[in-house]
Amino acid sequence: MARIHRGLYKKDLHDPDNHNGVITDLEPDILECEVKWALESITTNKASGGDGIPVELFQILKDDAVKVLHSICQQIWKTQQWPQDWKRSIFIPIPKKGNAKECSNYRTIALISHASKVVLKILQARLQQYVNRELPDVQAGFRKGRGTRDQIANIRWSIEKAREFQKNIYFYFIDYAKAFDCVDHNKLWKILKEMGIPDHLTCLLGNLYAGQEATVRTGHGTTDWFQIGKGVRQGCILSACLFNFYAEYIMRNAGLEEAQAGIKIAGRNISNLRYADDTTLMAKSEEELKSLLMKVKVESEKVGLKLNIQKMKIMASSPITSWEIDGETMETVSDFIFLGSKITADGDCSHEIKRRLLLGRKGMTNLDSISKSRHYFANKGPSGQGYGFSSSHVWM
Repeated sequence: MARIHRGLYKKDLHDPDNHNGVITDLEPDILECEVKWALESITTNKASGGDGIPVELFQILKDDAVKVLHSICQQIWKTQQWPQDWKRSIFIPIPKKGNAKECSNYRTIALISHASKVVLKILQARLQQYVNRELPDVQAGFRKGRGTRDQIANIRWSIEKAREFQKNIYFYFIDYAKAFDCVDHNKLWKILKEMGIPDHLTCLLGNLYAGQEATVRTGHGTTDWFQIGKGVRQGCILSACLFNFYAEYIMRNAGLEEAQAGIKIAGRNISNLRYADDTTLMAKSEEELKSLLMKVKVESEKVGLKLNIQKMKIMASSPITSWEIDGETMETVSDFIFLGSKITADGDCSHEIKRRLLLGRKGMTNLDSISKSRHYFANKGPSGQGYGFSSSHVWM
């Protein structure tokens, strides 16, 4: 398991780290009220990082903790140097479906220092204005006020409008191979500079990433620490934001925002819908769709992201010819699970409704032993007896 992670995050030898130095033109100082807000907003009941300090300890200490953390945050802010313990992550493998003896059938969660999350929260807030300015509406991933429901609604409305006006519509569902783990750090800093991110914030991020270390913890013990040379940090609240900038750079260079390709809705051409690394290309013809895909493929490979051809699918409202890319034949489907919702080429929602009902019944069946347990509810008292199950919202 450790060998897999070392290989995954190993830096390319021909790509030396060119981010160094200290920026003297600083952004406004961190205020105590920012530290207090950041500390209060950190989720509780989470496992501690390598320092073993739970966030609840800081929250109990209140103003005393705020003053100490404010002093530490200010020192990091001015020197742009991070404590080495804050650069360390503990990876814990969690088995997925399939053979548990295969390392590829595991996902990992990362434990990082809770104290470091205070600075990360403040950095995230400082970056927000640039996120709103640089990222287009078609990117809904990890953005305030937007989510998967928006993109599910958008793709359903696109299909409905195409049917209403008797137009053909073609979709290509892109899948990247380990997208978040393949981000090139040096390219990321250059992209942030091009996006207008202040040098001070970029330097802070660069120095956080320089000299990162990780260890893998299993039931059999903990491995030696190893260096992380690529990929955005697991468990870090900034990772999704940084990847969104990375993906936006790809789409801009591919010309997707400028091209007149795509589906025209309310006078606007929409050629793609995104949720972080989940990218869907939209076109009104087969030739146009293939052109968009090749542009995205070329620009993605320039920054180190590779398409997972075997997992990518084409869905169209009319018959489509067989495609081949890099010797792999593209699979054409009549339906696709898009961000957790079943989308069909004809826009029929009945399949998704049946699927949701089936999943609900299956979930309730799995909980049957709990809901009928007199012992469970007797120990919970009035609050346990009033327990209810939440539901998710999906556009139909």
